[in-house]
Amino acid sequence: MFKKRFLTMGLAAGLVLSALAGCTEKESGQSDVESDSGKAVELRVWLTPQWKGVLDGSEEGADYDSFFKHAAERFEKEYKDHKVNVNVEVVAGDQRDELLNVNLNGGTPPDVFFESVFAMGDYAHRGALVPLNDIVDDAAKKDISQNYWDNVTFGDDIYFYPFSHNPGTLAYNAEMFKAAGLEKYIGGEEEIKTWTLAEYEEILNGLKENLPKETYSNAYPMGLFALNNQGDTWNLAYLRMFGNQFFDNNGQLIVNDANGVKAANWMKGIYDAGLTNPGAESVSSNDVNAMFQNQQLAISFTNAILYSNAMADMESGKAPKFDMRLANIPSESGDPLSFTYVTGANVFDTKDETRIKVSKDFVKFISTDPELVKASKNGVPVRTSVAEEFSAEKPFFAAYSANDPYVFNFTGNVPGYSQLRQVLYPELQALYTGAKTAEEVVESYQTKGNKVIEEAKANSVIYK
Repeated sequence: MFKKRFLTMGLAAGLVLSALAGCTEKESGQSDVESDSGKAVELRVWLTPQWKGVLDGSEEGADYDSFFKHAAERFEKEYKDHKVNVNVEVVAGDQRDELLNVNLNGGTPPDVFFESVFAMGDYAHRGALVPLNDIVDDAAKKDISQNYWDNVTFGDDIYFYPFSHNPGTLAYNAEMFKAAGLEKYIGGEEEIKTWTLAEYEEILNGLKENLPKETYSNAYPMGLFALNNQGDTWNLAYLRMFGNQFFDNNGQLIVNDANGVKAANWMKGIYDAGLTNPGAESVSSNDVNAMFQNQQLAISFTNAILYSNAMADMESGKAPKFDMRLANIPSESGDPLSFTYVTGANVFDTKDETRIKVSKDFVKFISTDPELVKASKNGVPVRTSVAEEFSAEKPFFAAYSANDPYVFNFTGNVPGYSQLRQVLYPELQALYTGAKTAEEVVESYQTKGNKVIEEAKANSVIYK
């Protein structure tokens, strides 16, 4: 029924990209929006490209704005408090911050933005967003694991309504494992395999020693990268492998302890032992991903979207086809290390109480309506009920849900996280080139990182 309704909508096919200098009079804040009850309320809803279609990309005319246009149409019909017109715009991810800053400086932010929390946490610290505590009820808290609420909570308040997420794991080439005599470490096709750290080291050494060169020439056991800030979440996970908590209760980096040093030494150790690709300091995450797809690496990083894209590339013939499976990042404790990118909607402080109220109602509508929340299957649902409903169609949902207890919040929701990313990779480059010892690297990263955090705290409304 859902799809059938969508098919009649005649949705536009292309992205709606807002020109920075092309704000209309309505967009500039000099709008015809009225706050009085019964008057028309105009909302602007922005999103970066997420998924195509209402529920599925195979729908006719499916595009990135399909779901929100469908939700807007329903909301406009069903909402009773005001006559509402919801304008949906898709903005390119690389234009997001520039576009937002232009509109924030002009006093014309969008009403609602659907995006990764990781990418927009700093806007909560800047005071640009309003808390959403009042639209989250017990039913939602029960259906969504606490880890996801932790990801969207800054200080005491919830700023994003969690909708879906994109978990990060390792990916491995099971055929290369078999070729190296490592069959016993291969997990099921629909399993996220968990190895102990000792097993993982045995795997890396087994791959190095026994992978047949005539079949896999110029191949390495594992991918490492430190060229830039992209893919830094896996490097952050490796630094936690020996139990380092990374942030203290005040949002300060505490990576410079015995466990942090041990982790950095482990990363340097496997690099020097030739258990990874060479030149990690000048290799990007994209390079590593390409090497894995070309079977030059047996183990690499991935997330739910990258995994789906890689499978699609293999099916279409764009990349060599092999038996790709998933594994957790191991730790010394034996518990898997898991992180994820939570995606959801937030509400900007437009200074108009009526628009804020209606915006919150719209966010609650798309985040709780029983039919609309099914669209979260295009990523990985945060709702247990949706994950269970589509578990037969998406067998990895159960495996991802099993990792919920092990998910760590990689940003710590600290202010200045985007700047903090710029501090990490130069230190990792120094580690791999030998310019600094592991002890010097974690000390330098902590010192420089905490300076970034302290400066950002001074401008954070969360810390006032």
